[in-house]
Amino acid sequence: MQDHRFILSSQDIPHAWYNIAADLPELVPPHCHPATGKPLTPDDMKPIFPDSLIEQEVSTERWIEIPDEVREKLAIWRPAPLIRAVNLEKHLKTPARIYYKNEGVSPAGSHKPNTAVAQAYYNKQAGIRRIATETGAGQWGSSLAFACDLFGIECKVYMVKVSYHQKPYRRSLMQLWNATCVASPSQDTNVGRQILAKDPDTTGSLGIAISEAVEDAASHDDTNYALGSVLNHVCLHQTIIGLELKKQLALAEEEVDILIGCAGGGSNLAGIVFPYVKDVLDGRGPKLIASEPSACPTLTRGKYAYDFGDSVGMAPMACMYTLGHSFVPSGIHAGGLRYHGMAPTLSLLHKLGAMEARSYHQNAAFEAGVMFARTEGICPAPETNHAIRAAIDEALKCKETGEEKCIVFNFSGHGHFDLYSYDKYLAGELEDYDLPQGNIDKALGELPVAHVD
Repeated sequence: MQDHRFILSSQDIPHAWYNIAADLPELVPPHCHPATGKPLTPDDMKPIFPDSLIEQEVSTERWIEIPDEVREKLAIWRPAPLIRAVNLEKHLKTPARIYYKNEGVSPAGSHKPNTAVAQAYYNKQAGIRRIATETGAGQWGSSLAFACDLFGIECKVYMVKVSYHQKPYRRSLMQLWNATCVASPSQDTNVGRQILAKDPDTTGSLGIAISEAVEDAASHDDTNYALGSVLNHVCLHQTIIGLELKKQLALAEEEVDILIGCAGGGSNLAGIVFPYVKDVLDGRGPKLIASEPSACPTLTRGKYAYDFGDSVGMAPMACMYTLGHSFVPSGIHAGGLRYHGMAPTLSLLHKLGAMEARSYHQNAAFEAGVMFARTEGICPAPETNHAIRAAIDEALKCKETGEEKCIVFNFSGHGHFDLYSYDKYLAGELEDYDLPQGNIDKALGELPVAHVD
């Protein structure tokens, strides 16, 4: 019987992260101070980040060494397997070969611990006692809770309200790992209280939750902030995915033609595509596809501009594709993709034409997720369903053309805590949201001004 699983040993965990800044044809525009609009200095970031992560954020070195203690923690579940989806291929009757990198094998069930462990380690080294963060669907919050518990750090998580109620077992997982989780907006911060006073029934957003977590960190001397996506150092830590993938495809004697990831803030997408970007820019790499929700179409309908990373303007401004920091997306079940902006590095790649973006309604995404579960046996997270949808669409194109392409997508997380969403889909109660252009235009009309030479 032919082997369809490609497994590496713990010795194959990369010894260094890949930093895409070394190979970009132009520099990513600098982050800017939210108050002055001028480029951030390292000192501006010190109230909420340790020096080591600030250095990684601005580094242009191609390789950054992974500390041995971080590799030891990653070895709890890494390397993650690469699996050929042969049953899905047969179901689709496609000549394409479909592979997925299964990041759902981590303790928290997603790719997020790849950076959570690194961030917790560097904060511990800096003597930080407590970390505050936000989470959408709960994958990041549970991952940071896990990582903080490994290193003996207290963790406070502000979870977007709609997901807080949709995904109660994500909260349970955070509490299992000694974290405190509250619905955002909350009564625990000035930002939260102000927003609730204006709109008590708000579903919340990642931008709001970020504002609360940043305020928490900035107002406590013993607390730092940790972000699960968007920033350069977060995307850096996730490149362990693509670096492992290269070794596994060599074992499979494959060359990838199409590489896909779902897209919210950008961390899992960056993790799988960044190690291939230099080849793409040199004209010999795979087609890169970012798959996002139609209800929060940052890359497909957003604007490339400076914007705040949060909803109220406490976080730095970044040059990125954005729907506007005041944009509040509909309460779709892919909570991890409900963010108004995209990682600046990924945004630049899209602007340069090195990466394609497409958007899907949630019913189309869930249809793909159910097909995957019924053929491959694993229940995907709602976020991951967007990547599966794009992979299926590409495989069906191969069915029409007869091309035997190699398609790889990042299985960013399992959906074991998302069965409420599947209940809704299977009962025919999942709604698709047609986002009016006016909502985007209104939010984009409130963009801040950066002062960059």
